[in-house]
Amino acid sequence: MSERPGRVPGFDEAAVRRAVAGRRVLLTGHTGFKGGWLALWLHRLGASVTGIALPPPPGPSLFESAGIASRIDSRLGDIRVPRDFNDAVGSLDADIVIHMAAQAVVRRSHADPIDTWATNVVGTAVVLEAARKMPSLRAIVVITSDKCYENREWEWGYRETDTLGGADPYSASKAGTELVAASYRRSFFAAGPPLATARAGNVFGGGDWAEDRLVPDIVRAVAADTPVLIRNPGSIRPWQHVLDCLAGYLTLTERLVSHGAAYAGAWNFGPDPAAAITVETLATMMANAWGHGGPRFRFGNVQGPHEARLLALDSARAQVRLGWRPVLAPADAITLTTQWYRAWLAGDDIAALSAAQLANYVAAATPPHSEHSGDRLHCA
Repeated sequence: MSERPGRVPGFDEAAVRRAVAGRRVLLTGHTGFKGGWLALWLHRLGASVTGIALPPPPGPSLFESAGIASRIDSRLGDIRVPRDFNDAVGSLDADIVIHMAAQAVVRRSHADPIDTWATNVVGTAVVLEAARKMPSLRAIVVITSDKCYENREWEWGYRETDTLGGADPYSASKAGTELVAASYRRSFFAAGPPLATARAGNVFGGGDWAEDRLVPDIVRAVAADTPVLIRNPGSIRPWQHVLDCLAGYLTLTERLVSHGAAYAGAWNFGPDPAAAITVETLATMMANAWGHGGPRFRFGNVQGPHEARLLALDSARAQVRLGWRPVLAPADAITLTTQWYRAWLAGDDIAALSAAQLANYVAAATPPHSEHSGDRLHCA
């Protein structure tokens, strides 16, 4: 990956390591895409990670490909069912809780809205209720989504103080997640430990196999040697690589552990405005990065459940108060993603590749003054 001229690196891994190394971290959703990458990163940082989630769905998964079960204490549990989740937690007394388990697909929420609400709203309450019983708890981070805002399709980004809402079940459930977190913060955690929520944009990267998402759909089409239909190519999304997003979550976690209540509340972690590109642009960039044997497209506006055509986040608060900022330009993020999937299709060592991508990201993102800073690494 190449560092853009004039960019200030936006992640201090040494500071995060001091906050999480040796601590017990309860991570929900570790069998998913973002949760899997965060499990790998926390393991790299020296945390003692216990993951609780449903099994990964049938088919390929980052959890299996990267060997995550061998790196953490992996447990199965359903956040929708309090007894099931509490049985999985057992006697665990975590220092940090990071709640990422969710129903995360907009179109699926139309097919099964009850499950979406049960997972994202009731499930969050179940996790936070379990956290209340942990005497050693130092910090809680609940992951929601940029979809939690009442989207008026403004050209400017939403701030943390803007109105919550959602036209579709998924978006409304994420607003509900925020309300549950806020009520627990005020009712049960007002005196600590600090509880924060984190909102990110359209996250992509290697290891995402979810249905009805652009990048996994493209990869599945390449594997099947068929064209892929690109829905609503003119829609603009705040595209962001998974490692930029997770660097924000980890920075927030460090501040909550080190400085407490001053960093509670809601935080946006979105890409630079230049990364808000159309669906067609991202698909075309991915085809160019793939090269020979890459994807073939059919573009068209598809009738179906409502999907916003424009959504952006204002991340000024995180940049000013946390010192976090996105590191990867869209072209670099797409190159890393394409490399990961090409390696997976070739049967390469995905655990080693994922670790290398993470190490390369940290090298590019670490501030020059940090004890762990080094030469800026490049995408191969």
